[in-house]
Amino acid sequence: MPTIRRINDRISVAPQIDAADIAALKQAGFVAIVNNRPDDEETGQPAGDAIRAAAEAAGMAYTAIPVTHAGFSLPQVEAMAGALAAADGPVLAYCRSGTRSCNLWALAEARGGGDADAIIDAGAGAGYDLSAIRPLLDQLSHQG
Repeated sequence: MPTIRRINDRISVAPQIDAADIAALKQAGFVAIVNNRPDDEETGQPAGDAIRAAAEAAGMAYTAIPVTHAGFSLPQVEAMAGALAAADGPVLAYCRSGTRSCNLWALAEARGGGDADAIIDAGAGAGYDLSAIRPLLDQLSHQG
């Protein structure tokens, strides 16, 4: 299983997971999986549908919000906020390395009115530098 980085009680992020990881993730207390990685981004990558099937078979929610290297869109930010709000427990979001998942969480948190400094600190606590998206966090937190 990949290394899981806890951001807060509601969200953790990880690099690519596999369907075989789902049982251990459920046992660890996760109730939902958010896939931020587009299928076929790299050769040999597990298909999102296989992870969806394993998650749903285990009674876990699954949401696909693929983020390409083109960047983030407001519908993606809102979908992430919705997936987090719908979960009745801890969520694991994953992508290739965990960075896009952390960034998308941060943008969703700001969109909901979260404080940019607190968001950056939470990301740093999980090992992610969110300073590059600070202007977006500031902009979204004032719109939330």
